[in-house]
Amino acid sequence: MQALLKLSKAIDWLNAQVGKYAIWLIFAATLISAGNAVVRKVFNYSSNAWLEVQWYLFAWSFLVAAGYTLLQREHVRIDVLNSRLPKKVQVWIDILGFALFLTPLCMVALYLNIPMVIEKIQSGEMSANAGGLVRWPVWLALPVGFALLLLQGWSELIKRVAYLRGQGPDPMGRLGDKSAEEELAEELLRTTQNKDTAPAAGGAR
Repeated sequence: MQALLKLSKAIDWLNAQVGKYAIWLIFAATLISAGNAVVRKVFNYSSNAWLEVQWYLFAWSFLVAAGYTLLQREHVRIDVLNSRLPKKVQVWIDILGFALFLTPLCMVALYLNIPMVIEKIQSGEMSANAGGLVRWPVWLALPVGFALLLLQGWSELIKRVAYLRGQGPDPMGRLGDKSAEEELAEELLRTTQNKDTAPAAGGAR
């Protein structure tokens, strides 16, 4: 089990690094999008190549960060029923989900996408738009993204099995700092509570 936990830690590190740098892809896409808009408005000129660059960057940031999103437990969960179940039952549901749903989905996606990407590279397929880019770099994001998601799914599976065996910490819940929305909600709650207690304190004096 210790060897598997070391593997899990390595996968977590890999996706953490990918997630840390994926944000720069979004930043670059934003700058290019703004530049395209300015050039189009000021100079009445548009470039399909630069438009496609921003699409490529967004596709890469979205797909390769899927594993990082799973690592940070920020993926969408329907917890209406699950959150009411005992912790071990929740862990077992996750185990079954990673083993029976996420793993087969990612493997099928890789099986279908890898030959397609190879074909795109060999053919040198170009965009149908005038002045567009070669297509294989954006298609490559699919197998890379699904591979990282698959690895992170295995990492999460290992952590949950370790937890059930008493060899790892609680793997449930969201990691990281609180979101801005959560901090705002807590601040509003504290403000409301202070207002409710202020008259009582004044009456006591």
